[in-house]
Parts: sequence; C-alpha cells; structure tokens
Amino acid sequence: MYAVIQTGGKQYRVSKGDKLRVELLEGDVGKKLSFDALLVGGEGEAKVGKPTVTGAAVQGEIVAHGRHAKVIHFRKKKEGWTKKRGHRQPFTEVVITEVRG
Repeated sequence: MYAVIQTGGKQYRVSKGDKLRVELLEGDVGKKLSFDALLVGGEGEAKVGKPTVTGAAVQGEIVAHGRHAKVIHFRKKKEGWTKKRGHRQPFTEVVITEVRG
C-alpha cells in the first residue's frame, strides 16, 4: 500500500518503511508525526481525495535533522567583478511507520 502526502509545499509518494528528507519540521528526534493522505493506492483501485482522503493517514517518526550539501552561486563579469554566495538547506529525515487507507 502506498500514499501521496504533502509537506513543505512538495508531494511525496511513500509506503511503509520509506525514509525521506523533507523541509525542516519542528520536533525532536523520535517525535511521532501524522500526515494527511492526498491519494491512497495499493492492490486494486486508488482513492483520490478532494483535497484529502477521509479516514486515511500516514504515520511517521523523525529520525534526524540536518543540512544538505552546500550549493554555490557564483557570478563573474568581464571587468573583474565577482560575487560568491553559498546556501545549505535544512531538512528533517522521516521514516514512515504506517499507512492507513
């Protein structure tokens, strides 16, 4: 069984046991989370929600917090002008423990 969840402005297709990195969520490591399911499928027909499937939920647990690899933004012009900026996006790693549909 799988489900499509939305968090941090993005949608993810998940099933039980999946680990995924999502936008930073508040909470300590080990905290239980619940996500609303936008779509639930598996063997047979999929249920599509408007906007969520009633009675369906996805349970997860926070495993870690961290930051992605640094992304460099570099600009250069002919006159010798340069500008260098970097950015590291924070994330929360979540493991999916249950998909109810």
